[in-house]
Amino acid sequence: MATDRNCQQCRLLLVFVGRKILKIAPDTDKDTPMIRAITLLTENFSDWETALINSTGRGYYGFDCRFATPGAAQVISSGGMLVTPHLAIEAIQPDEVDLLIVCGGTIWQTAQAPDITALVAAAYQSHAIVAGICDGTRVLAQAGVLDEVRHTSNSAENLLSLNYGGAQHYQDVPYAIADRRVITAPGTAPVSFMAAILRTLGLGDENLNAYLAMHAAEHRKPG
Repeated sequence: MATDRNCQQCRLLLVFVGRKILKIAPDTDKDTPMIRAITLLTENFSDWETALINSTGRGYYGFDCRFATPGAAQVISSGGMLVTPHLAIEAIQPDEVDLLIVCGGTIWQTAQAPDITALVAAAYQSHAIVAGICDGTRVLAQAGVLDEVRHTSNSAENLLSLNYGGAQHYQDVPYAIADRRVITAPGTAPVSFMAAILRTLGLGDENLNAYLAMHAAEHRKPG
């Protein structure tokens, strides 16, 4: 359960949208359970893909955000960021996770990719939310969690090469898809990925809509 200290971490974010100041803050109290989130990272992971959901979740909603790697080894992101993880992927207990995120990266299409399909399947069976972005969606496909849900990826071909059982449910869209506790997104959609996860957790409201509008504003530049 969240403590008073955890609730204090849910700071207010003041943003300008047009001429209006909006206050973005979670509607939580001391009896709200803390969301236990673990992001799985690998060597050369795509650092922009899961940064927003972890920053927003930890900073404004009091998530317990942790990062795991194979063998608890340090990894370097595609942008050169050195990460020392909290724990090894092998040490994760599926029934102690509320949100399991698989970050994309170049390793997932190589022979060096760690086999985490059993972990992903077990977390989903334990009623955790399972999310994959970019080539992280390949792991979800291999784990069988995409067989019966609507989902997306970088492309249909990216998943078809795996001979998985959910090809008929693929959605060719540029934004995240959420269906029955499974969230998927192409690597170019970290904002909608964040939003889909928060909404699946029951945290979607007018404040989230305003936050999304702020991120979208830069794309409305004339010319």
